[in-house]
Amino acid sequence: MTRRVAVIGAGIIGASWAAYFLARGFEVGGYDPDPNGEAFARRFIDNAWPTLEKLEAVQPGADRKRFEFFKDSAAAAKGAEFVQESGPEREDIKIELFSTLDDALPPETVIATSSSGLLISRVSAKCKHPQRCVIGHPFNPPHLIPLVEVVGGAKTSPEAIYKAMRFYRDIGKHPIHIRKEVRGHVANRLQAALWREAIHLVTEGVVSVADADAAIAYGPGLRWAFMGPSSTFHMAGGEAGIKHFVEHIGPAMQGWMDDLGAPKLTPKTQQAIIDGVTEEAAGRSMADLQLWRDRKLIEVLRVSGQT
Repeated sequence: MTRRVAVIGAGIIGASWAAYFLARGFEVGGYDPDPNGEAFARRFIDNAWPTLEKLEAVQPGADRKRFEFFKDSAAAAKGAEFVQESGPEREDIKIELFSTLDDALPPETVIATSSSGLLISRVSAKCKHPQRCVIGHPFNPPHLIPLVEVVGGAKTSPEAIYKAMRFYRDIGKHPIHIRKEVRGHVANRLQAALWREAIHLVTEGVVSVADADAAIAYGPGLRWAFMGPSSTFHMAGGEAGIKHFVEHIGPAMQGWMDDLGAPKLTPKTQQAIIDGVTEEAAGRSMADLQLWRDRKLIEVLRVSGQT
């Protein structure tokens, strides 16, 4: 019997999840309140399928036609072994949605939210079974990026964490367990730290938006595609590794960290970033940029062995 998962919220993130779940051989029940939700989701799945085939992520027997769309979230979740909620990033909406799903599902079924920054303890506040609720935060687009951040709340059970980690790992994702709830989880906070300094350097007139982007894309970003900053610095330390690095480069690094900026996203700063990115995009449409991004992601995933 084909296994079934549910995607609750079928916008850009939810539809991407649906495409990936279908490629891994699941039946998928989908729901979105938008009147055009089904058409958007099916179009997204059709467009993503050739990319998934190029990545050899489509399992034998997988069929994108196993996507069934519902007008009710509880109906979409019925019979699912795992639920991936990807509704709007609004705590009030997610609280009510989780309460509805909690009432409709057996208590052992894990309900995960794709939330990029909310706390699951608050999202599951009205649930009768909060022990099965987790954050399962992917990176955009979920059908391509392997990372999933799994976070439990104050009442989440160790079993639910284990089941979510195993589920994501079994379908080819790279889940990491974040052991404490913080706003933005981990990867987004790391992104925010880097972008904060990029904005500071732009507003101080040190560099343009395009050159700040290039400083990452043509430098450390290439290494970060397959190893993190601490591993990178370990190799920078030569034969003695990270010990040599922190002992000899650490003081200089501390000076740089002490000198990092803390800019505010004032209207003037926002406009400077908007103007810089618009110039960098050079008239390319969002569709063109997405195709270019996905093509590059496929190349990086293949080279880095993350497929």
